[in-house]
Amino acid sequence: MPLPRLSRSWWPIAFLLLGAALVACGGSGLSFDESSGRLKVVSSVSPITSIVENIGCGRIDLIGVIPEGEDSHTYEPPAAVARALSQADLVILNGLFLEEPLLDMAEANKRPDAEIVLLGDQAITQGQWKFDFSFPREQGKPNPHLWPSVRLTMRYAEIVRDALVRKDPANRDYYEANYRAFLQRLQELDRAMAEAAATVPPQNRKLLTYHDSWAYWADDYGFQVIGAIQPSDFSEPSAQEVAQLIDQIRQERVPAIFGSEVFPSRVLNQIARETGARYVTDLADDDLPGKPGDRMHSYIGLMVQNMKAMIPALGGDASAMDRVDPGLVCRDGSHARY
Repeated sequence: MPLPRLSRSWWPIAFLLLGAALVACGGSGLSFDESSGRLKVVSSVSPITSIVENIGCGRIDLIGVIPEGEDSHTYEPPAAVARALSQADLVILNGLFLEEPLLDMAEANKRPDAEIVLLGDQAITQGQWKFDFSFPREQGKPNPHLWPSVRLTMRYAEIVRDALVRKDPANRDYYEANYRAFLQRLQELDRAMAEAAATVPPQNRKLLTYHDSWAYWADDYGFQVIGAIQPSDFSEPSAQEVAQLIDQIRQERVPAIFGSEVFPSRVLNQIARETGARYVTDLADDDLPGKPGDRMHSYIGLMVQNMKAMIPALGGDASAMDRVDPGLVCRDGSHARY
C-alpha cells in the first residue's frame, strides 16, 4: 500500500513526523485490521468517539484519533493518523471549524468511496451559531462545543446512526436498536440534569470557566455564561480583562468558578483569591473519566462527572445524577480505541 497523502502544509515535515509516529505507535497503533470485515470508522474527540461507540458497538472498528487531554483546537495530527484515515469507510468529526488540520488531512487521504461527516454543521443552522469571548463573531468561527448540550447530542446520535446505516445497510436494525437505547439514556441524562440544575439558586446560575464550552448547555438549563479565561487566540487574558472579570464576579457574587485539571490556570487561581469565589478544577470538555473500558469512561459519564462538580459548587443538589447509567448500551462489546 502506498504511503498516505498529506495535505500541502505537511509536506516539508512529513517524513520526520512519520518516523516519529511509527516509533511511538509501533507502526500499527493507528491502523485498522483490514481482515476484520467490520465497518472502519475514525472519530476525533473522545465524547464523539463515545457517541459513535454506543451506536456502532460490536459491528464497527473505531479509532478516536485526538488523544484525551489534548487541546482539540490546537491539535495537529501526526503523520501516522493519515494511515487510519486512508483506511476508513467513515470519518466522523465535530466540524464547526474545531478540527481543521484533521479535516484537511482526512480530505487529502480518504478513499473515494469514504464519507466525512461533520456533526455540528448538520446539527444546527448558521443562525444558531454562538459567538463569545473565545469565539468572537468578527473571526467568523462559532463556538463548536455542542456536545455539552445533551439535547444537541441527541441530534449527533441521530446523524451518526444515519451515517452508519448509509455505509453498512446490512446492519441497519442493529444500529437502530442501539440508537434507540442510547437515546433513552440521553433523555434520562437530560431529565436528571434539568432536575439538578433547577436546585441551583437563580442568582447563582452564572458560569465563569476556563474555556467557552458551556454556551449551548447554558441555554438548555437557564444559566448565563459570564466569561471565559481563554481568549480567542488561546493565550492568557490581558490584565485588563482579568480585572474586569474580578469586578464582575464581585458585583454578581458568583460563588464558584470552574477550571480543568487538564489545563491548569494561574489566572483562575488569582481570580479566586481576589474574589473569594471557590475554584473548582474538575470540569472537563472532552477528557472522559477513568480509562477506556471503565464504566464511567463515556460521554454520559463525562456529563455526570461535570454536573457533580458544578451543581454543588453553585449551591445546588446533584443527587439526581446518581440514577443515570453511563455504561455502553450494547451487550456485545466494542472495538473502539481511544
